[in-house]
Amino acid sequence: MNTHGVRILSSGPFTTVQDLGRPGFQRFGVPVGGAMDSTALIIGNRLVGNDRSAASLEITLGGANLIFDGPSLFAITGADLGATLNALEVPLWETYYANDGDILEFVAPITGLRSYVCIAGGIATQRQLGSRSTHVASGLGGLDGRSLRNGDYLPIGPVVYSNESGLRLPDHLRPRYGHEITARVLFGPQGDAFSQAGVNTFFNSEYTVTERSDRQGIRLEGPTIEALNGRYDIVSDAVPLGSIQVPGDGKPIVLLADRQTTGGYAKIGVVASADLHLMAQANPGCKVRFQPIDIGEAQVATLDMLDVLHHSRLESRYSLVSYSLKVGERSVQVAVPRERLNYLSRVMVRVDDCETMVEIESIEPR
Repeated sequence: MNTHGVRILSSGPFTTVQDLGRPGFQRFGVPVGGAMDSTALIIGNRLVGNDRSAASLEITLGGANLIFDGPSLFAITGADLGATLNALEVPLWETYYANDGDILEFVAPITGLRSYVCIAGGIATQRQLGSRSTHVASGLGGLDGRSLRNGDYLPIGPVVYSNESGLRLPDHLRPRYGHEITARVLFGPQGDAFSQAGVNTFFNSEYTVTERSDRQGIRLEGPTIEALNGRYDIVSDAVPLGSIQVPGDGKPIVLLADRQTTGGYAKIGVVASADLHLMAQANPGCKVRFQPIDIGEAQVATLDMLDVLHHSRLESRYSLVSYSLKVGERSVQVAVPRERLNYLSRVMVRVDDCETMVEIESIEPR
């Protein structure tokens, strides 16, 4: 049978529903939002056979507990927050099965800051402006546009069998989050607003992530970046993802998922797309350095990241059993993870180059 939903027993410091956000509305002043670590979200959805943009839970700092209402296929990606299922450790970056009534708990950060719980079928809250992502400041998306609370119930969408179920991300492809980060940066777009001494300070200094950081931006403490004429303000312009804005105190802010659509402070650089997940997982106290790269290097790094996200080969972690399904007058073979037999209710099969959804009433090994 399909999963019905999950209930939040303890929401922790900050747990929200997030997908890949709502691009296309910035001209109306609506932030893109979405998962802070979109890399972790996309891989998690691949592992459970969801569309890459399916909504999941973004759990910040741990402390969250939830109970499954029905058998569920899920994966936890991103930060290691000490997750357990019925008090047993849950492996990260691979699929796992929960039975009706099983309890998933998160303790506290071991590495990284934000975990993603991707469940087969995806969280099926109401879409707003094409997205289920929660943007708390504007009250959009998620559940009533807010962070989750104890007792909240989240429905799960229809489950479709995928060949990418029962898998794990190979160890050498898994992101490594640490207490020290080097983020590659493209210089500009207002690099000329800073003195050469200020630019040297920026690229040769160590900064520390502060507790004032949030989904809008990572605030850093460290040496002051000198503006050319002592002025940091500009005529407001667009704020791309990863912009490094320097306000009047001369301390950099890396703007991320919930960033404002425009800003009036000079931007000394933009974090390369391939390193945004590192910034999204930076805990307070994390040490950050910035390394200059050119556009060509940034493009190569992005292509490498996209290859991991969409084309990397996932390893099987389950033994498969072959079944013969009757579709009209045709017999179709399908391989199903042995551990999933009590969970499977619908299978997507291909007949004469056409995909067909088959409802399963009973299934017997061939």
